[in-house]
Amino acid sequence: MRLGLWRVCAGLLVFAAQGITATRANPQQALTWQDVRAKFEASNPSLRAGQLFVDESRAQEITAHLRPNPTLGLIADQINPFPGGPPHSTFGSLLSVATLTYLYERDHKRELRTESAQGGTRIAESGQADLKRSLLFNLRMAFVQALLQKSVVGLARENITYYDHVLNVNHDRFQAGAIAQVDLDRLELQRVQYESDLRTAEVNLRTAKIQLLALLNDRTPVEQFDVTGPFDFSSELASLEEVRQLAIEGRPDLRTATESVGRAKTDHRLAIANGSTDPTLGFDVGRNPPIDQYIGFSVNIPLRIFDRNQGEKARTQIDIERNQRLLDATRAQVFSDVDSAYATVSGVTSLLLPYKQRYLEQALRVRDTIAFSYEHGAASLLDFLNAQANYRSVQLNYLNLVGSYLNAASQLNFAVGREVIP
Repeated sequence: MRLGLWRVCAGLLVFAAQGITATRANPQQALTWQDVRAKFEASNPSLRAGQLFVDESRAQEITAHLRPNPTLGLIADQINPFPGGPPHSTFGSLLSVATLTYLYERDHKRELRTESAQGGTRIAESGQADLKRSLLFNLRMAFVQALLQKSVVGLARENITYYDHVLNVNHDRFQAGAIAQVDLDRLELQRVQYESDLRTAEVNLRTAKIQLLALLNDRTPVEQFDVTGPFDFSSELASLEEVRQLAIEGRPDLRTATESVGRAKTDHRLAIANGSTDPTLGFDVGRNPPIDQYIGFSVNIPLRIFDRNQGEKARTQIDIERNQRLLDATRAQVFSDVDSAYATVSGVTSLLLPYKQRYLEQALRVRDTIAFSYEHGAASLLDFLNAQANYRSVQLNYLNLVGSYLNAASQLNFAVGREVIP
């Protein structure tokens, strides 16, 4: 019995160990930019909090559209609870009155309040879109950084693998007496640089993944998290005028500024309407014993002699001018952002083209040629080390330039308010 129980427990432990091993062996599938963006939009707490603010603004539209409540008044008078005096019936001489009053709002006050609240909702929606634009820019930069460091890790591993092959060849040459011990030592010491590059790149990749996970509000272990995507550039770019027009149409902060001007005009019209007089209409019905039942009507009109809402009229008029100036400043900032980002993308692209067309191929050809010559005694050790360093430098500069291009593309997308460069 005990032996069977031990066998069952051992089987469960082996099964659990196999599951853990399988989980470690099969990490999470690498996420593309579309996957990262969808995950971010679904789980980022700042975006969700901003959406709740938009919902609050929509709820204020309901409050703004409400009508004033009528007022019901009940009066019972001529009650005689005191002894003495002329005799009369306690209830027969009771004066009872019911009144109903209602404030009638003139000059479309309720409609203007509703329009102002709707303008506030549109501003909140544009603000939410602008928040999303800013957060997506940070997310895209973190994603590009992860792709860059992943490419650098790949380059570092490729370099150290190639260099290990060179070391193996030169170990054989040293055993054959073709090179001196000091030359072999210098070659082995140079490997430290490649190993340092690999370790540094791995740390940078891990840091980039941690930053990306923080933006995604994800608790996935770093070892199981990976991203993938094209790490390249495109020389095709729309004209500056087209990009400017897209920015004018798509920038949410510019839309916010435009909506603010419209709401300020609505608030000014509402301030003028609030300066008008609203009568209170009344209807009453009562019972007066001498003359039996009666009904009556009343109209109460406030005399707005001193207060005609002059302060709010002046303030809202100034607010229109202020928001117009803010709109002009935002439009100028849009053009500045677009022009600066466009110039950066164009400049980085002009630097990348020679690398792709000539420098990468030349650096590879020089490295392989000098390595072959050195292995056959036709080149010096210094030439070989310089060729290796030049190849490493050119490849690393190219990757950093591609990363700069993708960051500049993200900056241009941020400036335009939409993805003009995928």
